[in-house]
Amino acid sequence: MKRINVEKCASILKEKDNILILTHAHPDGDTLGCGFALCRALLKAGKKARVICADEIPKKYDYLFCDISIPDFEEEYIVAVDVATEKLLGSLEKQYAGRVDLCIDHHPSNTGYADNLLLIADAAAAAETVFKVIKAMRIKVDKHIAECLFTGITTDTGCFRFASTTSNTYRAAAELIDLGAENAKINRIMFEQKPKSLAALERLAIEGMEFFCDERICLITLTQDMYEKSGSSEEETEAIPALTRQIEGVEIGLTIREKTDGTSKCSIRTYDSVDASKLAKNFGGGGHKQAAACEFKCDYKEAKKILLDKCRETLESGETVEEDVWE
Repeated sequence: MKRINVEKCASILKEKDNILILTHAHPDGDTLGCGFALCRALLKAGKKARVICADEIPKKYDYLFCDISIPDFEEEYIVAVDVATEKLLGSLEKQYAGRVDLCIDHHPSNTGYADNLLLIADAAAAAETVFKVIKAMRIKVDKHIAECLFTGITTDTGCFRFASTTSNTYRAAAELIDLGAENAKINRIMFEQKPKSLAALERLAIEGMEFFCDERICLITLTQDMYEKSGSSEEETEAIPALTRQIEGVEIGLTIREKTDGTSKCSIRTYDSVDASKLAKNFGGGGHKQAAACEFKCDYKEAKKILLDKCRETLESGETVEEDVWE
């Protein structure tokens, strides 16, 4: 693995063609915004590129790619965006593990799995870094690219509410608005609109909230039965983990999702007192200090027990951890 800078990354991409872009499973606005912004930029440069994801892309992100015409080609160069570890590729891991040529990321927990790594850990979103790369490639950022990148930034900062948001984040967002990104439209789609099925699922999630350790831990469990009752699906659950952090006094928010194969996945949300990334790393996951995720091969009931034991241990120890910086 070799650490590279923005200019080297841009140089590599200018040299390569037939580029496959990998996004992480259970995709969010940052991985998709990065993927389709980079894809659009490469297509503008006359290259062949496409984006793939292990999971179905939620319909609210259709505007990122609905007008793209993807040429047929056999991939020669593989790029991962906003993917901290190969495990986050989901079902694509088996096919692409050990084959990623370049990773563009902002997660301090990145495991260094790619041959080349562009990692800017203090960027609030990977989209900030992809924006720099596209500009370094001397590719004109049009309205469509700008909206992809703005989507990545606004979703990974919670509409600029998270502590990870910096002055550089605001500057990048302002520049993207100047380049044509319709910020009001995007923020409305991302944060104010939801299908009725998701509203029904949120109601079930809130009704089933559990609290532990003097209400310092809030846990939501999303089961296949709840999806069936609400008419929702795992693809719609991106915003639900944030509900756990909205409860006063909660330091650790856990959202466990039961998967169709009986295994489970957990999204972890914390405040400054607990490092979510370190918690997730105990179970092979990763992320940021206040937002991370991990997967379990066991069912959600066993995963719940394992997670709660580790969370109790963390809170009872009084341990506070500085954010890990991967080197």
